[in-house]
Amino acid sequence: MFDALQEEKQDSSTKMWIGIFVIVALAALGGLYYAITKGTTKEPAPAVATAGAAPVSKADADPIHDLKVQRVTMQKDPSGSTAVWSVTIENRSTGYAYSNIKYETTYLGPNNKTLLVNQGVITNSIGPGEQVSPEVRDALYPAGTVLYKFKITDAKATAQ
Repeated sequence: MFDALQEEKQDSSTKMWIGIFVIVALAALGGLYYAITKGTTKEPAPAVATAGAAPVSKADADPIHDLKVQRVTMQKDPSGSTAVWSVTIENRSTGYAYSNIKYETTYLGPNNKTLLVNQGVITNSIGPGEQVSPEVRDALYPAGTVLYKFKITDAKATAQ
């Protein structure tokens, strides 16, 4: 008599855990499906110029927001004196190519004290939707550097 009652308790307990597992698995699969489909949304079609449309002006170009630094690493050259930056830059604009990209490097010491700020130009041209990965030889690497930064400050825009 006790055996039958105990078997029934184990059976209902097992069914409960299987039910919970199935619900959690379905929720996880639903979340995965949502994440996959959300990331594959279609991009809007590029705007087609019409006869009465106003021309796009260079004032609309915004290199600071269009040019995104995707990856940046800094190493010293073989002599150990000059900083060499490897930068991957993406042009997120759909209507402008950029060239003569101006950048700024900052070298910081302890307590975020600025040791050196240097500016330069990357002559590569980046078309709409393209990426480039130039290598930039910068200034002499300051002694005592604990942190360094790279940012784009300006670029010449050309409508495409």
